[in-house]
Amino acid sequence: MADSDQTDAAAPAPLDDVMLAMDVVDTLRRRERLVQRELDSGDREQALKERLRKIYAGQGIEVSDAVLSEGVKALEEDRFVYRPPDPSLSVTLARLYVGRGVWGKWLLGALAGVALLLVAWQMLVVAPRTALPERLQAMHAEVKELAVDDAVDARADSLLASAKQALRDGDTGTASDVLEELQDLRSQLEAEYSIRVVNRAGERSGVWRVPDANTSARNYYLIVEAVGPSGRVLRVPVTNEETGETEMVDRWGLRVSERVFESVARDKGDDGIIQADLVGRKAAGRLAPDYDMPTTGAAITDW
Repeated sequence: MADSDQTDAAAPAPLDDVMLAMDVVDTLRRRERLVQRELDSGDREQALKERLRKIYAGQGIEVSDAVLSEGVKALEEDRFVYRPPDPSLSVTLARLYVGRGVWGKWLLGALAGVALLLVAWQMLVVAPRTALPERLQAMHAEVKELAVDDAVDARADSLLASAKQALRDGDTGTASDVLEELQDLRSQLEAEYSIRVVNRAGERSGVWRVPDANTSARNYYLIVEAVGPSGRVLRVPVTNEETGETEMVDRWGLRVSERVFESVARDKGDDGIIQADLVGRKAAGRLAPDYDMPTTGAAITDW
């Protein structure tokens, strides 16, 4: 029988009693002034239990003496009070895990940004650098195939040699610049057009300039344009003799003698139309045009 009594005493309290004791503690905390006053008096525990019994009776709840005692004891022992855990690595990791919904979005965004930068770097920098030697060789071959002048072949060979040396030195920037030069050279070789004096009402067909080096002289220029096989006016590279700069233009001043200049002026003065407006032709595979009119080939790009 003694063993049975010990077993009953060690048995856990019913869940309802535990929940009720927790409610008692909660009620005590909400009525902190009452708790403080009662716990400071000599018979505080008994008086406090009586007051609590009345509180619960007013709510229609019957609370046993044992539950009230357990609640008062729990209050004194600070049971059912949440105490945050001491700082530690595991606590920090747990908090990070709980907050993953917030920082996870930022982390995923940052990772996506890094991945995008890596892809862009690969596509825009690494891949072009890797393909640069092959592209240089292919562009050189295209230029050589188009060119009909030995001088153009020699220029293409020189450009390729300088690009290869730049690649050996690790200077991909210079090699890329050479590739652009070869591409421009190919475009010029592919172009085919006739050079004609601008022959439209209200537009200039010629100008003259006084050179700075000799103010007693005049330089004469016909205003010309490059007309493609389809009749469309093209933009072509022209070097301005006054600045030394090469520009892409759709018209320019081509230097001619005074005699040629005056001849064209008379032609236009007859009826407002220049009958002999053809100045020269630029054939595919060549860089320089073949001129039908006498000219030095020097040019200006503004007037």
